[in-house]
Amino acid sequence: MTSERLTFTRELAERAGKLGMEFFRRIDQLTVESKGHQDMVSEADREVELFVRGELQKAYPDDGIVGEEYAPTSGTTGYTWVIDPIDGTANFVKGIPAWCVVIACARHGVTEIGVIHEPITGETFSGERGGGAFLNGRPMRVSSSTSLADGSIGVGYASRQRDSRVPALIADLIGHGGVFFRNASGALMLAYVAAGRLTGYVEQHMNSWDCVAGLLLIEEAGGRVVAPDPATVLLQGTPIAAGGPGVFDAIVALYGRHYGA
Repeated sequence: MTSERLTFTRELAERAGKLGMEFFRRIDQLTVESKGHQDMVSEADREVELFVRGELQKAYPDDGIVGEEYAPTSGTTGYTWVIDPIDGTANFVKGIPAWCVVIACARHGVTEIGVIHEPITGETFSGERGGGAFLNGRPMRVSSSTSLADGSIGVGYASRQRDSRVPALIADLIGHGGVFFRNASGALMLAYVAAGRLTGYVEQHMNSWDCVAGLLLIEEAGGRVVAPDPATVLLQGTPIAAGGPGVFDAIVALYGRHYGA
């Protein structure tokens, strides 16, 4: 049975996506600022997050909120909402149709609900702990691949990681017969793992708003993930290695060879 919180989250993400599309249709008029090397924020990011925060505060006023663009707020219920208003801003501001709205809900640091909505395609990836994962209402399953050479692995890279070892990791993956995939939206790539489109995903570190929804979806779709630490993940993020059960160990080993334990 779908919970009230999951229904609310799915509907809110789709409403936020419509607002994001209004900005996307007039990207030539957007105000865009740099937060750092290859790290941008637009007025669309801020307005969509403000909209989501406002709706959350009306529906669940005593819950906490952690979002990408504004300071976190604490709550008293043990529940914390985690928001990325537009994951894939670098794509968004250049008119590339690969971005999404991400909303998750955690209880005492453990993700209970995850929704990733891609407005361009109209796809909504959603799930709840213990309740399965779904794409537009139909069950999702991770890939049944048993080798890195069977399918594509999503490889994330954040511009803040200036000493990145990504090129060596990619060369290692290719050396094992694999193929790497990157679309500049980590949340979407995690959703694609849950849907079986990618066999797995690896990134040295991700912020909570980029990953906790997708990690839950992968687990609920039958995959395996390196479990985040509930005590630190919401504010400090987590390393990422995730995939179908047949390739998970190989992905963890790939991560370990280049980023350490």
